[in-house]
Amino acid sequence: MKDAADIKEKLVAQALAEGFVSCRVCRPWDVPEVPGRLQAFLEAGYHGQMGWMAERTHWRGDPAKLWPEARSVIMLAESYTPEEDPMAVVGQADRGAVSVYARGKDYHDLVKKRLKRLARWLIAEAGEETEVKVFVDTAPVPEKALGQAAGLGWQGKHSNLVSRDWGNWAFLGSVFTTLELPADPPERDRCGSCRACLDSCPTDAFPAPYQVDARRCISYLTIEHKGPVDEELRAQMGNRIYGCDDCLAACPWNKFAVAASDMRYAAREELKAPRLAELAALDDAAFRETFSGSPIKRIGRDRFVRNVLYAIGNSGLAELRGAAQALVADPDPAVADAATWALARLP
Repeated sequence: MKDAADIKEKLVAQALAEGFVSCRVCRPWDVPEVPGRLQAFLEAGYHGQMGWMAERTHWRGDPAKLWPEARSVIMLAESYTPEEDPMAVVGQADRGAVSVYARGKDYHDLVKKRLKRLARWLIAEAGEETEVKVFVDTAPVPEKALGQAAGLGWQGKHSNLVSRDWGNWAFLGSVFTTLELPADPPERDRCGSCRACLDSCPTDAFPAPYQVDARRCISYLTIEHKGPVDEELRAQMGNRIYGCDDCLAACPWNKFAVAASDMRYAAREELKAPRLAELAALDDAAFRETFSGSPIKRIGRDRFVRNVLYAIGNSGLAELRGAAQALVADPDPAVADAATWALARLP
């Protein structure tokens, strides 16, 4: 049997060589606080329309039950730090603001391929009897809690993982394995009295530090929420048409942010500050073509154009009336409603 400490040392080196910015290890049962947090979140109704969060809670709340044979969880962070100011486009009334993570290639594909390569390396290094499963944001795995338990960083007041070494611009991935590797110590909370992320939120989506009411979160509203958005919240969304980076961008720990190692995360030129009028004119085929290979594609044309119309309604620009007028009879009720709302707000 090979020495577990030696395997882990080589594993960390291999992970960094693959492009991950950090690699740490914990046990699947190292997050005893998760079931209580999850239950409180669900009971408060903070999950909104994300019914899937209330399903399989026995797995989501306890990673040890997801795969009982697993003895270690390898937690990995991959930086996607933007090259430009993520907030620069927010003040441009005729343009749409797309969240940094969605301006390049879909991270699910990129991170998963890297995780699989690392997992194959681990099997080759530790022995064929080693079993592995990889996850990236698509299974009931509490990545952020496991990330803190493994020492990658801590869950900040905005609930996202923050690190002294790479800020908070990072994707998380995990490799569950039957191999027993030495665990790392958990990271402690280092937010202190800082409220930058909480105070930056346009819609007051934080009922308290470390709590998020998804029903008011712009990322949720533009991506997960189906149908019309509450009119009070529409006006607060500004020109954010897919996701929101305000709380992430506000974090002072980003002074230690690390450049993305994969250039495919770099923003596509046409998504840095896209024109709202052009986006509003997209039909289903054009939408699919425009966002091929992008995470934006998964919300579909109707929800995306609905978001664009909210941004048009918030623009105050008379020259965008035509873009809204063209959609008042759209077959999708939410799009038609958004177009009518936008027209009523434009001069």
